[in-house]
Amino acid sequence: MHKFNPEHLERLMSEERENHLSPERVLRESGLRTGQAFADIGSGPGFFTIPAARIIGPTGMAFAVDTQTEMLIYLRDRKNPPDNVILMKSEEYEVPLADFTADFALMAFVLHETADKTRLLGEVRRILKPGGTLLLLDWEKKAEEAGPPFEERVSSGDARSFVEGSGFDVVQASKLNPSHYRLLARKPV
Repeated sequence: MHKFNPEHLERLMSEERENHLSPERVLRESGLRTGQAFADIGSGPGFFTIPAARIIGPTGMAFAVDTQTEMLIYLRDRKNPPDNVILMKSEEYEVPLADFTADFALMAFVLHETADKTRLLGEVRRILKPGGTLLLLDWEKKAEEAGPPFEERVSSGDARSFVEGSGFDVVQASKLNPSHYRLLARKPV
């Protein structure tokens, strides 16, 4: 499976990427609110974590969860996250959060990087509160210069099948931009 190389993590924090993805706008439009517990699964260097921390404010908690220590070190040392951000090293299919911890979970460009998609989605479902939100962003299944190889990309239809097969109700499926799609789902109450 393709994993993002931490040697290139500066690309993940570029102004071009910020303009292309607008993380704060995407999170707000997807329903992230003040005071919520937010879990960024595969947080990388904090591209979505830092805007989420601003949205949820000091009464909320943002968990930056990643399997790559280098990403978390970068986030801690270079981004100086606010006090409402907790950095967590995880294993591929074991998120170090208790059951029903998060109101909102984000999987941004992570699904295509995992071999057992259903297992990872099940773990995310475990940490979400009943009625909690899952926002999944990933690469369209098309050949293009940027992003993961075509053969490792997951189509939006297949992603939806994985999400629904993991016990979520998809409430929105849309294009984010020409290269990316967005699935918004809820954990049943």
